[in-house]
Amino acid sequence: MTTSITGNLESQNDELTILTVEQLNLTIKQLLEGQVGTIWLKGEISNFKAHTSGHLYFSLKDSRSQISAVMFRGFNSRLRFKPSDGMEVIVRGRISVYEPRGSYQILCESMEPVGAGALQKAFEQLKEKLKLEGLFDVARKKSIPHFPQHVAVITSPTGAAIKDILNILSRRAPHVEVTVIPAIVQGEASASSICDGFKNAQRLPNVDVIILGRGGGSIEDLWGFNDEKLARLIAASSVPVISAVGHEIDFTICDFVSDLRAPTPSAAAELVAKSHQEIQQKIEQQIRFLILAWSQKFSNLDTKAKNLSRLLVDPKRKLQDLILRNDDLFDRLSLAIQNYLKDKNHQISLAKGKLKSPMECVSEKKSSLDFLFLQLAQAYKNNFQKQTYNLHHFMNILNTLSPLRVVDRGYSIVMKENQVVRSYAQLNPEDELTVTLAEGQAWVKVQNISKENSWNSKKS
Repeated sequence: MTTSITGNLESQNDELTILTVEQLNLTIKQLLEGQVGTIWLKGEISNFKAHTSGHLYFSLKDSRSQISAVMFRGFNSRLRFKPSDGMEVIVRGRISVYEPRGSYQILCESMEPVGAGALQKAFEQLKEKLKLEGLFDVARKKSIPHFPQHVAVITSPTGAAIKDILNILSRRAPHVEVTVIPAIVQGEASASSICDGFKNAQRLPNVDVIILGRGGGSIEDLWGFNDEKLARLIAASSVPVISAVGHEIDFTICDFVSDLRAPTPSAAAELVAKSHQEIQQKIEQQIRFLILAWSQKFSNLDTKAKNLSRLLVDPKRKLQDLILRNDDLFDRLSLAIQNYLKDKNHQISLAKGKLKSPMECVSEKKSSLDFLFLQLAQAYKNNFQKQTYNLHHFMNILNTLSPLRVVDRGYSIVMKENQVVRSYAQLNPEDELTVTLAEGQAWVKVQNISKENSWNSKKS
């Protein structure tokens, strides 16, 4: 909405046009998009964030400035590498203003890494990823059979590679069965076609080795052999795989994950099929080596047998020597036993001299027992006298403290229901009491009760 007002502002009477923030941002957006348009921009990626929506948000900066950037999902899906912080790139896009925040940004439509191309960057990233997972480890690679009977070749059926492979196999090993699995080896459909061909090769019965190859070309031409899905199929294959892609200077992901890399398709055929002439020559050579080794071994055994025959002794003489040896050992054993028994007898004699007579031991023990019995009797007598004395002493103390001694001096003990009466408050008229005297007891009945003692009243 636009509002017009009239008044004096800075000594001017002209009508003023006031914009809203939204109108200002929209005006700036139209100016930028109309004047700047599509540009190419180089910078370093920072604050990179891949949103769950599929859009990429980041900043492009140089040594002095930076600008916000967005690459929507429809454009970044065509990227062949994964952007990250610190990566220097060249982007193509157009400048725009994000009106709600009033900030301008570049909407990227394409992106290329600086220095290496996008394909090379994607190749290096995938190579590092699979390497960290262990798909390139030598320990997991399978050995190629020395004499395969059935070979599957995945390649273009019209290319020069298949012709070279078939020529070499038919010349060097005509007995080997070859199955050609056609596949597209160049272009956007090459990766899926090669994967399908690889799956078909694994389904073939009794396949000993799979050759995956094509002729040379640029990195774009060979890109179908850098597919991650194909690499994982090769790694999981139970059949050994030979990668023969391009020339010797060309490298693909298949070369690293396969069990063996051949520099060319022709070299792969030569590695798989040994020449029957070379094999025949090698067999003849091995036969000559075997005959020579057997002759040498036989000669050595013959020489050894002759030497051992000279070392043999007449069995009768050997037996006589053993008899003499046995007699000598028997005599030595007898002497050793005699000396042992003599030594033990001497030890027994010494032990007997140290032993006492049983009667003497009994007599000593009896004297000791009599002495101990006398000590026990005396200790018992002394203890009995001591305890008797203590008993009389404590009886005298108890007798001194006994209430009966008080009764003997003229007093008596009055009891009511087996309880000693100490106060008039315990008595009631007609109560029956028991009176214990120095000699005998009396049973009385209470007639009157007085609070005062009789001798106290007489005294007063």
